[in-house]
Amino acid sequence: MTADRDPGLQPERTRLAWRRTTLTATVVALLAGRQALHSGATPAALVAVALSALAWLGFLLVAHRRVSVLGVARPEQFAPRGALTAALCTVALAVFAAVMLF
Repeated sequence: MTADRDPGLQPERTRLAWRRTTLTATVVALLAGRQALHSGATPAALVAVALSALAWLGFLLVAHRRVSVLGVARPEQFAPRGALTAALCTVALAVFAAVMLF
């Protein structure tokens, strides 16, 4: 016997979690840009900002695809490739933000 998936609030909570995480990534990318401009736009800071923006766009793409999939009654399982991409983008944002502090 297989258990049926709960079509209740769980997909909505997951969508909201993805949106919160995307908002957090957006704030981190914007603060990274602000920090780079505030500390004087050195070439290293500009590269870090560009890489942060690229990581943010990657995360945004993965999050948008996942939120779109969660809109159906039986969403597809999250692909390992998507999970890996989201994790790598998150770690990259953290690393680029740390690089800009030093």
